Amino acid sequence: MTELILGVSAFYHDSAAALVADGVPVAAAQQERFSRRRHDPAFPSDAVRYCLREAGASLADVAAVAYYEDPLLKFRRVMATFAATAPRGYPVFRERMPGWLTWRLRGAATVRRKLAELDAGPVPGIGRREHHESHAASAFFPGPYRSAAVLCADGVGEWATTSIWHGRDTRLRKVAEIRFPHSLGLLYSAFTYFCGFKVDSGEYKLMGLAPYGTPRWADVIRDRLIDVKPDGSFRLDLRYFTYLRGQTMTGRRFEELFGGKRRLPEQQLTERECDLAASVQAVTEEVLLRLARTSRTLTGEEDLCLAGGVALNCVANGKIAGASDGGLWIQPAAGDAGGALGAALATAMERGAPRDRPDSRHDTMSGALLGPAFSDEEIGAYLDRHSIPYTRPGRDALVEQVAAALADGRIVGWFQGRMEFGPRALGARSILGDARDPRMQSVMNLRIKFRESFRPFAPAVLEEEAHDYFDLPHTSPYMLLVAGIAQAKRLPTAADTDVRGPELLRIPRSTIPAVTHVDSTARVQTVDARTHPLFHHLLTAFRGRTGCPVLVNTSFNVRGEPIVHTPHDAYTCFMRTGIDMLALGGYLLHKDRQPAWREDGDWRDEIPLD
Repeated sequence: MTELILGVSAFYHDSAAALVADGVPVAAAQQERFSRRRHDPAFPSDAVRYCLREAGASLADVAAVAYYEDPLLKFRRVMATFAATAPRGYPVFRERMPGWLTWRLRGAATVRRKLAELDAGPVPGIGRREHHESHAASAFFPGPYRSAAVLCADGVGEWATTSIWHGRDTRLRKVAEIRFPHSLGLLYSAFTYFCGFKVDSGEYKLMGLAPYGTPRWADVIRDRLIDVKPDGSFRLDLRYFTYLRGQTMTGRRFEELFGGKRRLPEQQLTERECDLAASVQAVTEEVLLRLARTSRTLTGEEDLCLAGGVALNCVANGKIAGASDGGLWIQPAAGDAGGALGAALATAMERGAPRDRPDSRHDTMSGALLGPAFSDEEIGAYLDRHSIPYTRPGRDALVEQVAAALADGRIVGWFQGRMEFGPRALGARSILGDARDPRMQSVMNLRIKFRESFRPFAPAVLEEEAHDYFDLPHTSPYMLLVAGIAQAKRLPTAADTDVRGPELLRIPRSTIPAVTHVDSTARVQTVDARTHPLFHHLLTAFRGRTGCPVLVNTSFNVRGEPIVHTPHDAYTCFMRTGIDMLALGGYLLHKDRQPAWREDGDWRDEIPLD
């Protein structure tokens, strides 16, 4: 009989639920997709309901519930921090303590109460896993390796901020850890904050900004902020940070070190921010490369798995991939959302679930397509109910018409099959464009995403032709590796010392300029026919028309909004933006055939900036 384990992450950011059956992920989703609140920390009631519905189960069918961290252990760390920073940390203590003394500290009881409110059956027993154990389990157990080193790095869990594990079959053993307040994730977040971006959200912007600058501050960071040992272990000089005692990350000492006050959100970016981003990115890569090497040395394993929020730094991941002949697998939901899956998997393995599927190539994540799907009947009923004009050409004809539109420079919303789990759109909830078009990057940023012009876009490429376009040491199915553009696809560029910042993107550097960043790299998604048959079919059809197997693939949303979940979300985004065509399941919608879009007020006011 199949044993179901439900995993839950909640109450900090990126709340999620995941369900595994005999140790295999069958459903997982973030609460933000349902609530439409980006990085929603609330209890994932909607995500839990979805997971149960997907499995045709109730809570009575679930053998156990696993919560992704230990609230009591975390409370001890919080109290120790408050004590160490008294009296300066008192305002934060006064603000946060009521929550800790009520529902936060009693994490299992809070989860039990929230599950009971779903009226989905009797609530099973609830167990707690440690935060980094959940990350490690999410990285190793669904991965393709029988045994591997596992490296986890994030801001902070209970106490651990970096940990190394040895995974073998159904067991995980902790090998080493670095503890709070010394944190590579918090170092990176401090620079995210100082450069005017939102912590726990804007770190990927900092990574995208880095190639515009030079790492002229890297030695200052090494000398003054972080002491890194040859094995990758490190300590921060806490005098330069304020996260121990307040709601901010940096203060006066940090400002004095880096030439003035922090940039305020939405202010004009300057050369200083570009150089700061380049500098902290360079240091982060150095630390992670050393930690990856140490992980392999301490465990005796060549293959490496990664998780934790820092594992979403795909530039660093690309460096790690190129530094060893060993395998590399990264959990696609590497942040706290993936903790729900890891907690469920750790519990399943502890209860005797088998692990006889890995074959050194395929994982058990189903391409991260673990979220809700909508049938053509459901989509058609929605369209007819709202008198929305469409055609229904059949799957092959739909693919050919979309490929033709893309080849003609149109931008297409692509809503197909099960939604992705994790922060990346991988060809299920995507906006697509022609990677050969030098205008596409700026058009998509300004007309579609309404976001900062410096931000690059990612390519989706047929896996079998990826090496013709990118210098990839591994396949990259989850868009978590940055690789250089293949030399044969690069264009000669004349050095222009007068060009700075986002204007650098206007200089074509390859035959696929819309996905080529200013340092001639790209964040690559390799698409295989086994996992993504329809998306692979579309890329094949586009190649047949253009000779190019590469498309721009960005998430189906606008800046500050979660990726679309329902047909209604997709149609709303389609009509609010400059998307020309929407492929909604088996239905095709053309913008010029739609009725005029009207809504009260400016919808941008409803979506907070990310």
